[in-house]
Amino acid sequence: MFGANRLLTATIVSLALALGACAGRPSEGVLVPDAQSAEGTSRVSMLIATTRQRAMADAGAMFNGERAENVSYAAITVSIPPDSAREIGKIQWPASLPGNPARDFVTVSADYIDKQQLSAAVSAAAKPAGQRNVLIFVHGFNTRFDDAVYRFAQVVHDANAPGIPVLFTWPSRGELKLRAYTYDRESANYSRGAFEQLIETLAANPNVKDINIVAHSMGNWVTLEALRDMAIRNGKIGSKVRNVMLVAPDVDVDVFRTEMQSMGKSRPRFFLFASQDDSALSFSKSVWGGVQRIGAIDPAQEPYKSELAQENIEAFDLTKLKGSAHGRAFEDITTVMTMLNDRVGDLNGPR
Repeated sequence: MFGANRLLTATIVSLALALGACAGRPSEGVLVPDAQSAEGTSRVSMLIATTRQRAMADAGAMFNGERAENVSYAAITVSIPPDSAREIGKIQWPASLPGNPARDFVTVSADYIDKQQLSAAVSAAAKPAGQRNVLIFVHGFNTRFDDAVYRFAQVVHDANAPGIPVLFTWPSRGELKLRAYTYDRESANYSRGAFEQLIETLAANPNVKDINIVAHSMGNWVTLEALRDMAIRNGKIGSKVRNVMLVAPDVDVDVFRTEMQSMGKSRPRFFLFASQDDSALSFSKSVWGGVQRIGAIDPAQEPYKSELAQENIEAFDLTKLKGSAHGRAFEDITTVMTMLNDRVGDLNGPR
């Protein structure tokens, strides 16, 4: 019994080190809007669809980690400090509230909206600027609602990502516990239908031309399952879904193979970003019976090299980049975008 307890403790510690908790930030109230402003700041406005419950105990959280019966929607704007006052790839959490926009990420506005308002906001954003592309972000394990919002804001800003930002956030407990990991996995399963509905809602908007998806960690499971269901139900994935970027996917390699095959050949372009030193995925591998996770493979080695080529999946090995392995695609985002542009060019260019 003593040995089992020591193993359990060591496993939890390893998971904590691998995923990295958001230390040094307020536990509540981060999303309470702040009217302050500072010179040189940037703003990222995003639309949100979520299967989380509303947070009744903490108004500043907006949504918690429990599962809701229905999909909810929101619109949030985040202020990002000047580049001279921050490190690209990092989220500057305020040490205390209210934050200082000159050095911290600060919430400018946060509103609950409905589905019709989301569609109207997409149309309004698309028309004046001619920006007809949508960028959807799906987060991974151990992610609170405010974590997801600020991470997506960081990605959009630092990547200078074109497109209307839409966050799909599912009920992650945001806890580094073994039982939270299994809860999150079931929450991912719970949310795949809602994600499919979001994609279809955006695709049905005549003002939207292309939809690009970035999924991280366990969020890849939500994404792959939704796209697979769309392909099976409709005979193909809608043509508006153009690019799908799989970042550190926490997905069994054998399951990934069958997921891709189930989608058929008429599908969007897929991009895989993997790191062989990803200790979070090493933990996941041990939990799921020792089968390799697709986000931790060496894409230059067989059988993966041939299989990825056969499925027309562009793979990027991020192992040698800086940053923590599980999140280095976001932390060293400048290098990743350069790699992507050098190989692929404009993701939203002519088909």
